[in-house]
Amino acid sequence: MALNPRITDWQGRCVWLVGASTGIGAATATQLLRRGAQVVVSARPTERLSAFGAAHPGAWTLPLDSTDIGAMRGATDAVLARHGRIDLVMYCAGHYRAMHAKGFDLVDALRHQQVNYVGALNLLDATLPLLLRQAEDGQAAHLSLVGSVAGYRGLPMSLAYGPTKAALINLAESLYLDLSPLGVGVSLINPGFVDTPLTAQNRFPMPALMTPDAAATAILQGWSAGRFEIHFPKRFTRLLKALRPWPDGLYFGTVRRATGH
Repeated sequence: MALNPRITDWQGRCVWLVGASTGIGAATATQLLRRGAQVVVSARPTERLSAFGAAHPGAWTLPLDSTDIGAMRGATDAVLARHGRIDLVMYCAGHYRAMHAKGFDLVDALRHQQVNYVGALNLLDATLPLLLRQAEDGQAAHLSLVGSVAGYRGLPMSLAYGPTKAALINLAESLYLDLSPLGVGVSLINPGFVDTPLTAQNRFPMPALMTPDAAATAILQGWSAGRFEIHFPKRFTRLLKALRPWPDGLYFGTVRRATGH
């Protein structure tokens, strides 16, 4: 069952990916360019953003710190001035450091909150009025947030990261209930393990590890099918989804045995 308008033709569509100089976002931008979309890629001004622009001359790279609300509003105005609309905006900025309660780091925990969650709120503030206007005029309008299966339930070493992704999951569900009747599509992307600069710091085996290109393919397939939640790889994410309703004692014991924590 399609919960959103299906997006199958990307020719000429304006897509803005925030936090997409590497990893899943960069791979998604690359696939969209191949399909004829007008792609805008934003991230903090680093060598990686410059390298993406050099390797993809069809994309417009727009430097942006998503935690800066003034910069976010200015970037939205710039995209609108250049393209006249934003058919789909995807928030994929992310910060991740493994954290255990014995080594709690408030500064880094707040950094997770600012990049992973507050940046998404900044994007909503800047783009929702535009998306609602487009929907009222019968134009395409879609908002996509990248969460994580780490937001399903608590996990070891995920003290700072997991709560921000849980917040994004709840935010996306609430947005869907509010915006879908108004014609704005909302999708939630919950990846498992994907081979990116963020996951490269993990020092444990990552089950069902995917390439960014495979993740991007799954995302485009999800948009094409009109799904609300797009999760992958299925052989891993379905297992984690099945654990969500388990009683606490059974869940905690199973996770401890599986992870050694």
